[in-house]
Amino acid sequence: MRRFLGVATAFLIAAGSVAAVAPAAAAAWEPKVPPLTTPWTGQVSPDNALPEYPRPQLVRSEWQNLNGVWEFTGAPNINTPPTGQRLPESVLVPYPIESALSGIMRHEDSMFYRRTFTVPDGWAGRRIMLNFGAVTWETRVWVNGTQVGRHTGGFDAFSFDITGALRDGDNEIIVGAYSPVDGNRFPIGKQRRNPDGIWYTAASGIWQTVWLEPVAAQHVTRLDTTPDVAAGMLDLVVQGSPGQQVRAEVLTGGTVVGTATGTSGSRLRVPVPNARLWSPGDPFLYDLRVTMGSDVVTGYFGMRSLGKAMVGGVMRPLLNGRFVFQLGTLDQGYWPDGIYTAPTDEALRFDLERQKALGFNMVRKHIKVEPARWFYWADRLGLLVWQDMPSLDAVDDTSAESRVNFEAELRRIVDQLKGITSIVQWVPFNEGWGEYDNSRIVDVVRSHDPTRLINHNSGSNCCVSDPMAGNGDVIDDHAYQMSGGTRTPDATRIAVLGEYGGLGRRVPGHEWEPGAGFAYGALYPDENSLATRYETITAEVARFVQTRGLSGSVYTEPYDLENEVNGFYTYDRRVLKMSEARVRAVNQRVLDAANGTSVNQGELVSLRVTTPGYTNRYLRHRDALARTDTDDGSDVLKQDATYWARPGLASAACVSFESRNFPGRYLRHANSRLRNDPGDGTAGFAGDATFCPRQGSGATALESFNQPGAFVRHYAESVYLARSGGPNPWDTPASFAADTTWAAVIPLWRSGADLTRDAARSFRVTTPGFTDRYLRHRDGLARTDVVTAASPGLLKADATFVVRRGLADPSCFSLESRNFPGSWLRHANFRVRLSGNEGTDLFRRDATFCAQPGTGGVRLASLNELGTHVRHYAEEVWVAANGGAQAYDNPASYAQDVTWSVTAPWTP
Repeated sequence: MRRFLGVATAFLIAAGSVAAVAPAAAAAWEPKVPPLTTPWTGQVSPDNALPEYPRPQLVRSEWQNLNGVWEFTGAPNINTPPTGQRLPESVLVPYPIESALSGIMRHEDSMFYRRTFTVPDGWAGRRIMLNFGAVTWETRVWVNGTQVGRHTGGFDAFSFDITGALRDGDNEIIVGAYSPVDGNRFPIGKQRRNPDGIWYTAASGIWQTVWLEPVAAQHVTRLDTTPDVAAGMLDLVVQGSPGQQVRAEVLTGGTVVGTATGTSGSRLRVPVPNARLWSPGDPFLYDLRVTMGSDVVTGYFGMRSLGKAMVGGVMRPLLNGRFVFQLGTLDQGYWPDGIYTAPTDEALRFDLERQKALGFNMVRKHIKVEPARWFYWADRLGLLVWQDMPSLDAVDDTSAESRVNFEAELRRIVDQLKGITSIVQWVPFNEGWGEYDNSRIVDVVRSHDPTRLINHNSGSNCCVSDPMAGNGDVIDDHAYQMSGGTRTPDATRIAVLGEYGGLGRRVPGHEWEPGAGFAYGALYPDENSLATRYETITAEVARFVQTRGLSGSVYTEPYDLENEVNGFYTYDRRVLKMSEARVRAVNQRVLDAANGTSVNQGELVSLRVTTPGYTNRYLRHRDALARTDTDDGSDVLKQDATYWARPGLASAACVSFESRNFPGRYLRHANSRLRNDPGDGTAGFAGDATFCPRQGSGATALESFNQPGAFVRHYAESVYLARSGGPNPWDTPASFAADTTWAAVIPLWRSGADLTRDAARSFRVTTPGFTDRYLRHRDGLARTDVVTAASPGLLKADATFVVRRGLADPSCFSLESRNFPGSWLRHANFRVRLSGNEGTDLFRRDATFCAQPGTGGVRLASLNELGTHVRHYAEEVWVAANGGAQAYDNPASYAQDVTWSVTAPWTP
């Protein structure tokens, strides 16, 4: 709290020094009415348009905010400034002209802004800098008729020294902005003049704070901070006037804890003794004060380390030397009243604060760069950030001019933001939009910032052998409903789910265009169905952490956006569409899975060794004893290495492992050896067979319930209950942490119920009142019909299938038509149908179902539409998700409708 009060006080002091500004002679400003208002819309006025000091990492005590009402006009071009002319309209800076808050609420390709200002007498003798947070796209500035600068780029900050153009008394400033948006050769992100679908309203002209400040002739322009946690140092490069002596001080609670002196442009090593490390759980920030002659600036930084390493045989991202799963949202940074610009600083903070409250620890800033205060709140609140580079207009726009503009702005953005503590990953390209020279672009980013991971193309990068794979650090899939899952990490790259979810719900009265909103996934009718589906797919994310080596996920999205209704919140931030408690609980499951403190109860699991050099071995039972063996592909080994994770026999907060192929037998320890024994109902056995998940070395350590401090460890090929440093050989401390850590992975045998392979079978409905109906195919579609001994032979044949080894997974099953050999039941667009084998991986997965126990029968779980089962609905057959958006997902009678009694075939 002391740290926060110190920063806040500094900002108040800075705001309090704003000099009185003569009102611009302009027509009265009036806000327009946006399609939606936020809770902050009515708080915006000409007197308080983003009054906070805009650059928290380089603060000066004297400044003058130029936000407020300016004169405005559209123009055919920005070549000839309207010097000395009153412009016909008024605009509220810094809200883009398409926004209601600007008072314009239309697009212009070219435009002029005009106002007057006076320079305080106390600034005499110093250089006067005119600073812009961001303007799209080309900016030209005139002061008193003299052009003082030109800038291109819509997302990076820039400054002009206007000292030579100033005069006593009133000064005139004119800003020309050229922002043609579509069809041009520069980065625009998702802006479009005619927004539709995933493309949104443009944000033209000035859209971040404009301010003046006095500086000494020799002054600081940027502080590049890189924490060196291992050495207890801050690496600091003071950018600015070259060759100047500088002094840097690190402070906490107002007390100087480290000091260094040196020269601007070169590296300073500032001690940070006994550093308190920044993390999402403890976002501690240090103050920084830098002096160059008479120029004194303040800033802040967090001490933390970033990297990647093999953890338990899996390439993982590291924060402060530990694997931290990066659980985030796809935050696109749009507002219904301000478009690109949040109405107030409180609103800017709200978005991040609420995402943290929902249980997220990361934000992917998607195809946009936010103002510096947004990053300050991410640093202050403790949210990791993946920073995207705004994309070029066209997906295939790789012209020479576009490349020059893209790379120039990319370099400036990385330089501008590389001192931000919370940024952990750069994302130069998204889904291949405008992608080119992938490997070289990775090198460009790395040359400016070698400290962070680079995700060279979120959602569209592929294989090591792919020439477009580049030399990035991340394998990134976009899988909105998780169909087919994600690729696994390799020897050099972590694996993440860069976008998923997109679950939609319309909320009348809170829609940008009522009734028109779409979702990437299905639309859900109410809070419960939406939250239930979120729980289902996010539980899969939790499973993927260990089963597929997943290290990060990005849910689409924190709030609705124009015609997208995928948000946790409505676009106006007034309605939370899911229960915060339910979202937070399942999000915590993901984080628990990553730190090893949970194993999914009620599910099949295999336990893989994580000790380097042995990560192809699994815990299995053989001759009643537990041991580790490599997967030899045999059914016996796969089944012996698969267990039901049950609520702990001695404590439901822990877990017991029941043998998949010997029901009633459990992993337990006896005389320190782990065994597979039948439960005898005694308290002693229950304690011996109960293990409590603990945080291990990147996965799960299994602590004995009745012998605290003792953990399941593999030693040679055997498995023991061991204590580090104990008297037995298997207690040796060498590699103890790794040997007692197990990855709970996708079970080697994925079916929990058995079907007889290569046998003809029929599948009878078990729902009361419909038990005379059977699964059959007709005209290529699956359905249920009444079948009796008197039914025609064709109907009996259509209701008979041959159970085969799963086409995509031999531990599951595929159902071949009895009377159309070579045709298989498969699902497509959730409907189950009969189809010839297309020979594709997708077909094989669509035609593979894993049998699981059901009450009075078996459930047929889809292999690749996770969380779905074969269900009858009316006469049709679908793969359905309990509580999903469609009528066939209705939870009423779900358990019975997805359970089939396996009977003798109707035909021989």
